[in-house]
Amino acid sequence: MKKEILIWILRITASVILLQTLFFKFSGAEESVYIFSALGVEPYGRIGSGIAELIAAVLILLPRKTWIGAVAGTGIMTGAVFSHLVVLGIEVQNDGGLLFALAVITLLCCLGLLYFNKNKLSNLLK
Repeated sequence: MKKEILIWILRITASVILLQTLFFKFSGAEESVYIFSALGVEPYGRIGSGIAELIAAVLILLPRKTWIGAVAGTGIMTGAVFSHLVVLGIEVQNDGGLLFALAVITLLCCLGLLYFNKNKLSNLLK
């Protein structure tokens, strides 16, 4: 029972963070445009990552597809953390490192979900 509660906390946390950023990506918010311009992939990278995050968030919330969403979320957030460390910096436009922290939290949640779904991953690799 405690394990199921933890899994749902990880699912909801990752999905809420992924979904709340969609408004900024899809509306062309100044900070979002700045980030993807700095990465040299504006507007296609911003919109494409928004679509990928939407798909990952929905899959994470579906118990039978959580592992697929967690794989996608891990990939997306690894890219986000790497972008912060290499190009953007921890703090983007005086946000106090909030976006970086949200990316790390989401990455850790997705990795936790992969851990709890390791049997599905190992069956896939057989």
